[in-house]
Amino acid sequence: MRTMRTTARTGTTRRFRLLAAALGLLTATAVATPVAAATSPAATSPVGTAKPEQLSAISDTILKAEVNGTAWYVDETAGRVVVTADSTVTPLALAKLMSAVGPNAPTVDVHRVPGVFAPLVAAGDAIYGGQYRCSLGFNVVSGSTHYFLTAGHCGNVAPDWYTDLNHTTRIGPTISSTFPGHDYALVRYDNSALSHPGGFTSAPNAFVGEAVKRTGSTTGTHGGTVTGLNATVRYSDGSIVTGLIQTNVCAEAGDSGGPLYDDTKALGLTSGGSGNCTSGGTTFYQPVNAALSAYHVSVY
Repeated sequence: MRTMRTTARTGTTRRFRLLAAALGLLTATAVATPVAAATSPAATSPVGTAKPEQLSAISDTILKAEVNGTAWYVDETAGRVVVTADSTVTPLALAKLMSAVGPNAPTVDVHRVPGVFAPLVAAGDAIYGGQYRCSLGFNVVSGSTHYFLTAGHCGNVAPDWYTDLNHTTRIGPTISSTFPGHDYALVRYDNSALSHPGGFTSAPNAFVGEAVKRTGSTTGTHGGTVTGLNATVRYSDGSIVTGLIQTNVCAEAGDSGGPLYDDTKALGLTSGGSGNCTSGGTTFYQPVNAALSAYHVSVY
């Protein structure tokens, strides 16, 4: 990470160094390795607009079409639904989706991207559970008890988490996890020898066009912008997650669970996507405020 000029950004850099030190400067990898992807629009439907209630109905119709490898969100300002389809979506499957939309097709924008939408099991500071490596997202607290957040598809696969591959230094247990539907998990710090530094001041909603950064142990820190909100993604295995932040920030295998942030604002947890940090990609994030609300914890 390059040196930041302002005190706030220097603090952000120091926080992630502290997090890495707390977990032994480990790195994380993912179960699902996406194919390289750079977002490139392939087709746009004829221009049309729809009212909010129509857009909601169109979104529901796309969900019911059950086409894996697609993601979509409602752009109420433009009066349109934006669909992104990965490389696994065949022309026949895309035709099925558009046929389901029917006469509302002119209000749907379709973009094709190479690569495969998949959960990226892993990220920020490496954490190990079972046969998997995942990433620490944000340290959180409730009363005097400290926890951390990570991706729900990570929490689903392991009851306990460690700082190392050999499982010699235990962090603590998975208290709760949710995936699919949402994608967040809560892990409790049971090892008093491990520090759990904070440094985030708030967890607001992200906004379209916001400049953001994502940190993962596989690829380090990369930046980009928020391109969509309240996105629904149907991953290539059929798992559906709703309410996601969509971005053009690159990510790779090993970056799941890690933090999406804007300076000291905690925004999201890396869920999945396609692409790499050579050619770019499309990635999705679980809004962190939903996890905070579900678990009654706070960033600090």
